[in-house]
Amino acid sequence: MRLVNHERNAMDLRTTPVHLGLGSRAKPVEGFTWDPEVLQAYSAAVAADGAEGRMVMIFDGDGLGDHWESHPAGDELVVCLTGSVTVTRDVDGLPDRVLLGPGEATINPAGVWHVVDMEGPTSILAITATLGTDHRPRTDTRPTERVGTPSPEEAP
Repeated sequence: MRLVNHERNAMDLRTTPVHLGLGSRAKPVEGFTWDPEVLQAYSAAVAADGAEGRMVMIFDGDGLGDHWESHPAGDELVVCLTGSVTVTRDVDGLPDRVLLGPGEATINPAGVWHVVDMEGPTSILAITATLGTDHRPRTDTRPTERVGTPSPEEAP
């Protein structure tokens, strides 16, 4: 994994996210994967950007999200590019759902746990605060009826 200073060619945001950092700098993240070692290297490489760092990436999918996440350092913008997506947030232990179609967006506030469910083949663009993102597994097999305190197997 390495940050590229000046990329002049077309990039696929599905495989090569872009890091937005201090000084309005945009750097492609070459060799990015969700492997823990790569994530640690990415975090170290962008640490100087602190809470201002953002990752821009496109995700394709179909079905329920496999994890809950929270971004304590900043808000996350989720944009539906194609298909349909439901973003469910945990608001005081109750689900707050937002349904998005193509061209629609929502903001997940800093520190709020959320999960993304794609209904049919869907593509989303996410602009995510990178510092301190937390994940916990999702163990239910259907859209969430009640959210909040994780079950013992979901607890971080």
